[in-house]
Amino acid sequence: MTVHMLKLCVGAASIEDLALWQAHRLAETRRATGKAELWHTTRMEPKRRAEMVDGGSLYWVIKGIIQVRQPIVGFRDGVKEDGTPSTLILLDPALVPVRPTPRRAFQGWRYLEPADAPPDMAPGTADDLARMPPKMRRDLAELGLI
Repeated sequence: MTVHMLKLCVGAASIEDLALWQAHRLAETRRATGKAELWHTTRMEPKRRAEMVDGGSLYWVIKGIIQVRQPIVGFRDGVKEDGTPSTLILLDPALVPVRPTPRRAFQGWRYLEPADAPPDMAPGTADDLARMPPKMRRDLAELGLI
């Protein structure tokens, strides 16, 4: 059975910020290794890795709202700059906007069952939401209007 991961997107103010940061990271990785690969590093190893690779996504919480997801394509062991072991969550570069859903801050990451995951946005509606000021988007999401 598929399960997803929920993670705070620290430092990004919008989906566009995340997209720019990841595009830069992809280009940097391509230059350094010759492979265009995107990953997120986490200290803890997810015990339900197999369930996440089987159709799971990483749902990003940006400014207190679940706004976008990325399909998870795999996992690999890694090492942080300080030498401590880590897990690399390998991601598809495609960012899929989802219905904005408020979420309180938390440490690390959480599993997200498919029944609790916000649905993908209909084509075209994500562009309209992206043009809204972030505070308006957050307020409307908290009211359950988007």
